[in-house]
Amino acid sequence: MKKVMLTLCLLTLMSVQLQAQVKVQNLVTESQTNPIGLDNTTPRFSWKLHATKRNVMQTAYEIRAGKDAVKLVKGLDVLWQTGSVKSDQSVDVPYLGPALSSRQRVYWQVRVTDNSGKVSPWSEVNFFEMGLLRPADWSAQWIESTAADDAVMGPTVRFRKPFSISKKVSAARLYVTAHGLYELHLNGKRVGDGYLTPGWTSYKKRLQYQVYDVTSLLVSGNNAIGAELASGWFRGYLAWEDNKNIYGSKVALLLQLEITYDDGTTERIQTNEKWKCSTQGPVRSSEIYHGERYDARLEQVNWTSHSYVDSEWLPVRIADHSKEILIATEGPLVKKREVFKPIKIFTTPKGEKVIDFGQNLVGWIQLNVSAPAGQKITIQHAEVLDKYGNFYTDNLRAAKQILEYTSSGEGQESYEPHFTFYGFRYIKVDGFPGELKPENISAVAVYSDMNVTGTFTSSNALLNQLQHNIQWGQRGNFLDVPTDCPQRDERLGWTGDAQAFSRTAAFNFDVRTFFSKWLKDVEADQVDGSVPFVVPNVLSVGASGSAGWADAATIIPWNMYLAYGDKNVLENQYESMKAWIGFMERNSADYLWNKGFHFGDWLFYRPFDDNDGRAAVTDKYLIAQCFFAHSTELVLKTAKVLGKSDDVKRYSELLKQIKDAFIKEYSTPNGRLVSSTQTAYVLALNFDMLPESLRAQAAQKLVDNIKSYGNHLTTGFLGTPYLCHVLSRFGYTDVAYSLLMQETYPSWLYPVKMGATTIWERWDGIKPDSTFQTPGMNSFNHYAYGAIGDWMYRVVAGIDTDESKPGYKAIVIKPHIGGGLTTAQATLETPYGEAKSAWKLSNGKITLEIKVPVNTTAKVFVPVTSDAAVWEGGKPIASNSGIKVLSREDGYSVLEVGSGQYVFTTP
Repeated sequence: MKKVMLTLCLLTLMSVQLQAQVKVQNLVTESQTNPIGLDNTTPRFSWKLHATKRNVMQTAYEIRAGKDAVKLVKGLDVLWQTGSVKSDQSVDVPYLGPALSSRQRVYWQVRVTDNSGKVSPWSEVNFFEMGLLRPADWSAQWIESTAADDAVMGPTVRFRKPFSISKKVSAARLYVTAHGLYELHLNGKRVGDGYLTPGWTSYKKRLQYQVYDVTSLLVSGNNAIGAELASGWFRGYLAWEDNKNIYGSKVALLLQLEITYDDGTTERIQTNEKWKCSTQGPVRSSEIYHGERYDARLEQVNWTSHSYVDSEWLPVRIADHSKEILIATEGPLVKKREVFKPIKIFTTPKGEKVIDFGQNLVGWIQLNVSAPAGQKITIQHAEVLDKYGNFYTDNLRAAKQILEYTSSGEGQESYEPHFTFYGFRYIKVDGFPGELKPENISAVAVYSDMNVTGTFTSSNALLNQLQHNIQWGQRGNFLDVPTDCPQRDERLGWTGDAQAFSRTAAFNFDVRTFFSKWLKDVEADQVDGSVPFVVPNVLSVGASGSAGWADAATIIPWNMYLAYGDKNVLENQYESMKAWIGFMERNSADYLWNKGFHFGDWLFYRPFDDNDGRAAVTDKYLIAQCFFAHSTELVLKTAKVLGKSDDVKRYSELLKQIKDAFIKEYSTPNGRLVSSTQTAYVLALNFDMLPESLRAQAAQKLVDNIKSYGNHLTTGFLGTPYLCHVLSRFGYTDVAYSLLMQETYPSWLYPVKMGATTIWERWDGIKPDSTFQTPGMNSFNHYAYGAIGDWMYRVVAGIDTDESKPGYKAIVIKPHIGGGLTTAQATLETPYGEAKSAWKLSNGKITLEIKVPVNTTAKVFVPVTSDAAVWEGGKPIASNSGIKVLSREDGYSVLEVGSGQYVFTTP
């Protein structure tokens, strides 16, 4: 019995020790789990740590890498190992082993030592695989169709190639890109789960390719591969005035299937003159703006199988397109996500058959129908109904957004579109045979495959719906590029919208690679430093250089650095950032930038029949000068981070001269601005344009202005992101809350009260009398005003990063209680793990529950009144040696804590 008890004690002790031991998990390479197709030859590793006790930090790490996963676990045939490196770095640790080559796969794992001296077990083995690093690696040839009807609004082009395999396959990789959009099938099965590939980039300079592991799709003997191509962004209609064929007039395919056999030999199946093509398939047209026409009677059954007879197919043409511009995929692919069933099927007063899916979304419908051959079903898409409950599409402008499906008559048919997307909550259905039931149609949301990282909830249902709307606005418009809207004839990468929302975006979702990919297109499309209105740029050459829009080149890289602690994004974009400053300098006189076209504070408040000057018009050149200073300051900060001392000196001097010019031109000696709008004071205060001595009274002028409008905001796209932040900074958090909680127009909650499920383009897209704003510019899915989400996370809930240790290596938790809320909670999946701040008011007591990830620290501001004591876990904090009391300031007890979960209470 004594032996049994001793054994149990030892097992218990071992269990406790294992639980206390830090664990390494969530390994990623270049922010991806087991990626294939990298072209960064110095890939970076990151991992997260898990521990059951508090105050755990990493003090050292050890990485080892090899070519064989089984051997690596045993410590054999190691390609590269770091040894024990004394460092707390667990994010973006670079691979420094032997030079990597095309197609090479490397397995890796890591273990760490914590601040108690304990060494973790080795992590699970992960891998990364290189793509094709040199143009010479592409032996495939570009091919095009020889069909006469291969044109915009014409049918899709199908390419196919049968082939045979006589040996056992060890591995197979498929490398592919296209001019246009493509879908691939191998032996009748779809390749990959991405849509709208290869994505949208500045095609003349950068074209992504994708890599697929297709080992499991190949069979012994006969095989066949097929690709279907549509116009997409390459040649389809974009923007206005019949703007098409922007990058070319013919779709084209480049494909290389590389097969490795068990005996070590290899074979390539690649696009060349031996392929065939056809435009006689069922997709009669598929365009971004106008939707898809599909005739199921024309289906070429089993066209991607070896047995299909393609004797009537046409030969292909070899095309001489560049391979020098090919790049590996960097951002997340567009994928299918949430599926919605109808919440209501009804007939409108006009007699229209309409389905309501309950959510304004971006994607397409999935149709299930049994109908006679030739039965045409037409589906239109809309975001809203008019005041009478009828279907409304005037705000789509020239975009048709229509789906036409013609039945084959061969029993139950299932269908979804292929090369387009729609912005909609409602659909109108014509031609459906019999009764339309919920099981006949569903809607699927489609957007870039970003992981959700942030949550926000509160005791106010309207505020919670606002958060829902902000996130769904991002889902709908982060579709490979950050579009302005997803429904009308626009859907472009507007730079102003993207910069205004970028910090909120990084709370809601993991947008690190989404933006790093897009920012490279920003640089690619710059001309003499000037940044286009939209990126990729499909407008005229001169459509660039607007203040607040072009500043995306500086603002977004800095915000990504704050969110992820990634110096690489600053290094990669530094020349682009400086080039934009250079453009403003060259277009300034005596450091005053007061020429050129500017959008200004887009869609600011302007009442109808404004006879007494209540429209909030802000001088566009005042705005330009503010952003000139802000971008210069961001480049100055970037130069400090990157250790560029000469640039630090240069931009410090430039910044002073820009601000001096602002004071001389736009401010009186007493600090009154030439424009007395909210946006004018917000920008001047947020960017520190005024001397310290004038800021307090300027903040008071801002508050007075807000109160003169009955506690309503009047800001547009450029003032809105900073409005509440400025108020909080200068001690007016109560006023900021009054704006946030305002329910009447103009306000954030007014659209919520009007039934919005996304963020609107205009504060009054639907007016109080249920009529609409001008249909020429009235999107109901336009994320820019959702920038208030940043204030909700960072101020209401209070989760922020210390700028000196960005990426939440050092966290600041400082909630602001107010707005009549009794609870507010936010969580954020940081690069180190989940951070949390949740506060509650109950029975005169404040409770603050926080979570700090392993390998980070937090500065915590616990709200207190007077000299009230702060308790944690039911004990005074003075008795907790793991909590350091720093100070008392401005109604907070300021503490420093390590990782773990804490519950603070105070009267």
